[in-house]
Amino acid sequence: MTAPTPTPQRLFALFCLASFLLSLSYGCTFLLAKLMAAHGGGESDAGKVIASAMLSTFVAVVSCGHLSDRIGAPRTVAGAALLLAGACLGFAWAPAQANVLLPFGVLLGFGWGTFYTLGPIIVAMTIEPSQRMKYFALLSGSMMTGIGSGPLTGRTFEALGLPLETAFVSAACASVLGGLLFVAIAAPLRQAQAGVGPLSASRLSLRAVLRVLASPAVFPIIMVGLGGAIFAGLSSFQTSYAAARQLDYSLFFVGFTCAAISCRLLVAGLIVKRDPYLFACLLSGLMVLAVLMLSFTVYSGAAYVLAAAVLGVGYGLTYSVINGQAANQAPAGHMAQALVLFSLAYFIGVFGFPWLAGQVIEQAGVAGLLEVVLLLALINWAISLGRLGWRWRARRLTGALGIGSKQREINS
Repeated sequence: MTAPTPTPQRLFALFCLASFLLSLSYGCTFLLAKLMAAHGGGESDAGKVIASAMLSTFVAVVSCGHLSDRIGAPRTVAGAALLLAGACLGFAWAPAQANVLLPFGVLLGFGWGTFYTLGPIIVAMTIEPSQRMKYFALLSGSMMTGIGSGPLTGRTFEALGLPLETAFVSAACASVLGGLLFVAIAAPLRQAQAGVGPLSASRLSLRAVLRVLASPAVFPIIMVGLGGAIFAGLSSFQTSYAAARQLDYSLFFVGFTCAAISCRLLVAGLIVKRDPYLFACLLSGLMVLAVLMLSFTVYSGAAYVLAAAVLGVGYGLTYSVINGQAANQAPAGHMAQALVLFSLAYFIGVFGFPWLAGQVIEQAGVAGLLEVVLLLALINWAISLGRLGWRWRARRLTGALGIGSKQREINS
């Protein structure tokens, strides 16, 4: 007797739960600097371990489409969950030796790169186009919940008198459970995909890459790379920042996670229906404001939470907006490839920048890191300002030429 097929709502809820469980493993990497410092290491050591994931992430992003076309995206993600579990167990096993941890950083890159790339593609394959931005926001909210819960789990174990390594072990167990959930929902997801219709294969080719990079989708792809660098630079070394200002690092993750989740789940659905260019500009401006607050105004717990919340609103909503833009502005038949490149750019920032950040902290302190992050935030804001200005000029031009409103919307 076969098990009943879950309803679409229950199926997506299970999908989000599995995504949350897998995301805990990446969230725990924000504790690496603190874990390694307790064993005589430094910020540069933690940066090297995180950066070791970058190369394997590239391989995962490029190859996961080929594998998912063969065995299905959910089963591919289930395999990635085992790699994430192995990485977390490795971090817990040998925290004092950076060189020993490098292979586990590589495992992290394979696992997280595969999951992070295929998650949005699964949504695109199973959700009608008119609903994708909403479900992208729900997925990213679930993932952000897991990412933010990783450091908070470590803080909870510390409060209970348990070693920080316990957080990595618990994240490994969560990854295994999440992988089992993906196996369980593989068949219903395949049926949902059949209902939506075929989607182009997610594998990359040089021709597909060039077509995407020559389209307007290149701008959200660049912006997500810069945003990933800002997010990773601040989050990966937040324990060092908090120690320098005699604050509790968990306050940052509470403020950031609560704000990001609330916005993605409650506000993102309204934002994406408005002018995405305008909101991308406003929200990336909030990211600049948050970095300025962390640099000059954070000397108490309340100010710390407020700065983190501003960053959570700016980063959390910007990601949802530009994720939808990358999908919808891709060339015809290349949406999946645009999403793959979107993920690849994100990983360049999120795994590549911590190596530089660790070097900056050891040479110029946390203040030096904040200056570099502020520069990235300003570049990101400048791109969004330029896009908004171009959009407004294009609208005035098409209006002067007498092009109808429907046609203007298509052209934009």
